[in-house]
Amino acid sequence: MSGAQLAPALLTWLQSHAQSLNQSADAAQQVLPQLVAAGLHRIGVPQALGGDGGEAIDAVDAIAHVAEHSLTCAFVLWSHRAFIDYLCVSDNPAARETWLPDLLQGRIAGATGLSNAMKFLSQLEPLQVEATPEGQDGWRVSGRLPWVTNLRSPFVVAAAVQTLQQPMPMVLAIDGRLDGVARSADLDLLALRASNTAAIQLDSVKVGPEAVLGRDGLSFLKRARPMFLSLQCGMSLGLARASLLAAEQVGSARDVLQPRIVRARAQLETLRETIRAGLESGRFVTDAPALFRVRLELAAVVQESVQLELQGSGGRAYLGDHLPDFGRRLQESAFIPVVTPSLTQLQGELSKLAGGAQ
Repeated sequence: MSGAQLAPALLTWLQSHAQSLNQSADAAQQVLPQLVAAGLHRIGVPQALGGDGGEAIDAVDAIAHVAEHSLTCAFVLWSHRAFIDYLCVSDNPAARETWLPDLLQGRIAGATGLSNAMKFLSQLEPLQVEATPEGQDGWRVSGRLPWVTNLRSPFVVAAAVQTLQQPMPMVLAIDGRLDGVARSADLDLLALRASNTAAIQLDSVKVGPEAVLGRDGLSFLKRARPMFLSLQCGMSLGLARASLLAAEQVGSARDVLQPRIVRARAQLETLRETIRAGLESGRFVTDAPALFRVRLELAAVVQESVQLELQGSGGRAYLGDHLPDFGRRLQESAFIPVVTPSLTQLQGELSKLAGGAQ
């Protein structure tokens, strides 16, 4: 599970750009093309749909391999690959025909846009986008998506929308080139600044029937959630592995820390196996709390791993010109608890479920 799994050209690019991608948006336009050129977004996509085939866990591993070198790039890959999965699980062939070829060729960026929807699914907040009928099969969509990643032009963004005509929400794909779609400037992030993360305002955007990813939005979100969250877990797997490797390689304290490093590595592999088994069996569709717990445990291992790297490095970790990768990973690790659904939201959901079971 190392960078050796990545194409040499991509590995070299990641290693030479990791710091700048974290701190600046200057090279943001290069991120998705680099990932697409390496074919990482096609892993785990059925060959019948134009992908490279393989298992769902292979897609998680691809994100983990990238995260070992740059969480910014792993975040972008997560967004693009998650949108591709939306099309794979959609029951609307017209949506796949419209978007999937361009996404697989990298001609358009896939923006997940479902953070608000995943919170809605857990009854954490109301939907922020509404749709009204337009003509026989079309819709007018208005609202705001406050935090969306991979908004590299051109992009297509997924949004869960509420309608007055039906109690259940729908999930739509909205082309960023349509009239009424406005992208904000990049958000002022602490890190991951080359991830093309911004807000989107939708003002009476007209979409057709090909935009419908899921007419029954709740059913669609439950089908999409296992990969949405599992792919996120890939970011934690890769970041933790990188810190554990660094903890072994730097400092005279590594012998003292070795037992904790070994335990953390074993935890990572156990959690990866839980993800693999859950995706393969379909368990996570009906047992979302099991995946919530994996995400929480992985976040804890990330924090432990970064601390092990710090303790192994000692005071040199605070010298930016000595161990700059530690500073980057420290910033990257601060993102793991807050990416939607955040650890607080997951803990709240598990507490609520536990209370209901009593």
